[in-house]
Amino acid sequence: MLNNKEEKKEQNAVYLLPWVTAIAMFMQSLDGTILNTSLPSIAKNMGYSATEMDSVIVTYTLTLAMFIPLSGWLADRFGTRTMFMIAVLMFMTGSLFCALSVDLKTLNMARVLQAIGASMMVPIARLAILYQYPKNELLKTMNFITLFGLLGMVAGPSLGGFLSDNFSWHWIFLINIPIGFIGISMAYRIMPNFKHAVGRFDFRGLIYFSLALISITLVLELIGSGRIHMIVILSLLFLSGLLSLFYYIHYKRTEKPIIDLQLLNIRTLKIGLIGSLITRLGIGGLPLLLPLMLQTSFGYSASVSGLLLLPSALSNVAVKPFMVKIIKFFGYRTVLISNTILLGFILIILGFVTKETPLGYYILLMIFYGIFTSIQMSAMNTITLSDLDQDTASGGNTMLVIMQQLSVSFGVSVASLALSLFQTGIFELDTSKAFEYTFITLAVFTIFSSFTFSKLNKTDGEGYM
Repeated sequence: MLNNKEEKKEQNAVYLLPWVTAIAMFMQSLDGTILNTSLPSIAKNMGYSATEMDSVIVTYTLTLAMFIPLSGWLADRFGTRTMFMIAVLMFMTGSLFCALSVDLKTLNMARVLQAIGASMMVPIARLAILYQYPKNELLKTMNFITLFGLLGMVAGPSLGGFLSDNFSWHWIFLINIPIGFIGISMAYRIMPNFKHAVGRFDFRGLIYFSLALISITLVLELIGSGRIHMIVILSLLFLSGLLSLFYYIHYKRTEKPIIDLQLLNIRTLKIGLIGSLITRLGIGGLPLLLPLMLQTSFGYSASVSGLLLLPSALSNVAVKPFMVKIIKFFGYRTVLISNTILLGFILIILGFVTKETPLGYYILLMIFYGIFTSIQMSAMNTITLSDLDQDTASGGNTMLVIMQQLSVSFGVSVASLALSLFQTGIFELDTSKAFEYTFITLAVFTIFSSFTFSKLNKTDGEGYM
């Protein structure tokens, strides 16, 4: 009888485990974007200025940077199911405390707890996927869960504005609680509790690596918010470099480092990480830039500009069933090279739209943007993990999560910095021209990433298909 139960649970894991990961991906990406449009409402309700609310974003981002390196070790030591459920519970508890916050101090404290949970949710869920599925099933599975991350990013701004305008800002946090309960319930019944032998916890390595991440994240936050204090930024960059050097020296002397840099000898992992970072420098700023351009330069309402991102989400969904066939037919190398170039052209075209451009033209561009972005994300994530095995899956997955988290900040920061330079900096262009050159700049980054992906072999990733 027990064997039948175990067999049934294993079958459920095969079919339903991706849904657990998808819920975690959606919840984290939704939370990462839903807050931005609600910050003015929170500031007004609590009696602060909008600029004072930046600490709510910074606190969350810095906590993520500190605790992400922990996720792989904790999952291998205590089990994927155990740690995933704890992570979601912490995220839900932090969300509840955010909704109950009465001032900026209590809100920031709640965001720390929320971020600790968020730093483990997606990495551990994806790690369970890597342990559960054979390589030839991973492309289809990763393709499925990536969709929900993209949906969360697109739905967040519109949903945040709707909840704040029609209910209250508290609901942008309370919405996480029922979703979290679903995730915990499904994980308890479905997720296997994978464990792997780990050495003694590398506390010193965590301090060096996390503080280096926090330093570079602070630089990105300062640039992204327009507060470009060169002495502070240079000091933080120096500190980040120094801590990175300390970590490298420590890594060479440690048997089981928290982040195993030797994994970068895996060629597909290295190419995937570098290529993904460069690509996201280009496309990461679009969800910020497009609504901003439509509102400030062309006079569209917040609702309309937010809804214009919806076609990209719908086309993301539409192309998913064909993803595996596309990559199988063309191969990872061809797909990633051509797709980054196509994404770059979409950004260039967006730079030349005007106030008189029909809405249908935007919608068409967003459909193509959604298709190419969907292909790009699925292909980049899976090729990065394609050559990992049971021994390297945890470390490689943690590296990918760290890169993705940094690249989100990088993308927004690069877009904000470029727009600032063209609009109010050394060029002092009018608003429409500033957006035009900013989109072209981001397109250059995106197209440039094709050179990185050209280093892939034609046969790379075949085991994933």
